[in-house]
Amino acid sequence: MQLRDFGPDEFLYLLMGARWTILLSLAAFAGGGLVGFLLMLLRVAPLRPLRWIAAGWIALVQAIPVLMVLLLFYFGLNLFGIRTDAWTAAVAAFTFTTSAFLAEIWRGCVDAVPKGQWEASRALGLGFLRTMRLVVLPQALRMALPPTVGYMVQVVKGTSLAALIGFTELARAGTQMNTVTFQPVLVFGAVALLYFAICWPLSLLSRHLEKRLQVEHVRVAAI
Repeated sequence: MQLRDFGPDEFLYLLMGARWTILLSLAAFAGGGLVGFLLMLLRVAPLRPLRWIAAGWIALVQAIPVLMVLLLFYFGLNLFGIRTDAWTAAVAAFTFTTSAFLAEIWRGCVDAVPKGQWEASRALGLGFLRTMRLVVLPQALRMALPPTVGYMVQVVKGTSLAALIGFTELARAGTQMNTVTFQPVLVFGAVALLYFAICWPLSLLSRHLEKRLQVEHVRVAAI
């Protein structure tokens, strides 16, 4: 039974859900970026055991569906007496998965820096961290921007899975609104438009950066 029509108030409710989608995406991207940067350093470290550990961890995380990670953080931690709310579990899960993908994106960009740069740095007596900070990272950053911004689109769309643990982001707000309006075309059409409004500018920015930022003819495509 239809309880209300889809109107401005209902669209405002969807906007509130979109706000949480954006906040969750930013939190996951910030946390995932920090952890991913550390994983990337381990992936290119001069010590082989560190590279193996980081590579194994990244492969493990990438092989597990995001939904399973989300459910493990929300329900699994209760087995150890750790109770989490939907927001905490969602941020932790998306940080966990985002870090692995960003680490591989950035590792690829670091590997794309010509080997001569590393050799010249060693000839000057620079250690690994100083070489990364002064020589490699400034060049890799230019190549990393397009795919990094492009991956942000995937993070935004992936946050819709948080609805399955009761977190009211845009997708769940749309489902809730549909149960009282019974107007799925209007409701989910509005949800799709809001996702488009969030993701399309990021896609355009990624394409723009892809064309503008290149390092010595090394071209890294946006995701």
